Amino acid sequence: MNYSRPTKLKTPLSPLRTFFDRGMTALALGLTLFGVLPLISVLWNIISKGLPGLTATMFTKSIIEDGFANAIVGTLIMVAIGAVLSIPIGVATGIYLAEYAPTSKINRTIRFLTTILTGVPSIVVGIFTYDVIVLVSKQLFDFSYSAIAGGVSLAIIMLPIIALTTEEVLKLVPTAFRLAAFGLGATRFQTIARIILPSALPAISTGILLALARASGETAPLLFTALFAQDWAENLQSPTGSLPVLIFNLYNDPDPVKNQLVWTASLFLLGIVLAINLPTKLLSMSRR
Repeated sequence: MNYSRPTKLKTPLSPLRTFFDRGMTALALGLTLFGVLPLISVLWNIISKGLPGLTATMFTKSIIEDGFANAIVGTLIMVAIGAVLSIPIGVATGIYLAEYAPTSKINRTIRFLTTILTGVPSIVVGIFTYDVIVLVSKQLFDFSYSAIAGGVSLAIIMLPIIALTTEEVLKLVPTAFRLAAFGLGATRFQTIARIILPSALPAISTGILLALARASGETAPLLFTALFAQDWAENLQSPTGSLPVLIFNLYNDPDPVKNQLVWTASLFLLGIVLAINLPTKLLSMSRR
């Protein structure tokens, strides 16, 4: 029996087809490099201007002492508050959408609202949190701008990302896993807790890390909720400094020391975002 290739497959491409193929490849490569150039320019600008001013004392002194340690702590505290509030609610929402009511009307409504929430500008989230948290806490608890309000605003931004990611990931878990668990007598809760969630945990962690990375760089919500402080915050009920707001407030400061502080803080914030995204990439690779 002759297993040789058909004659047409052995025929080389015509010169015109070869030219078109290589031309389109070169065009795609050129457009890709053109699109990456702005990103490279931004990175180079931040690294070249921020690295010379990087000193160890910046991580131990507050802004009024030409450091940004209080802004680092404030950012971490508010992101932590946002994570504590958004991760349980987001994961629970994703589980409900994927496992309990995947085709119901309330499912479609929740998914629609969650999808819209992902596209709401962060400044709108800040104004909403200001009206709901800052003004109410001022009337009831005698404090207004605070790390708590800032954390709530970041939680609102993180929540739809975590919920939608969890839902989509749970849908990818094979149905055979569920049927096998039900066949062994497991309840729906036992199936989700012991089979579905462990299988999807790496991908869910990826979504959580992406939400944390986005929240770490948000500025607008914190302007309306946590405000800013150039020294250490007294407690969670007081105005709190953060790296994004530090960069926003001091960018046009004529003092060269403060201007250098802005670029160094930008470099450090960029490092935080990269440090969060690196585990995200590793988790994605392990899942594949």
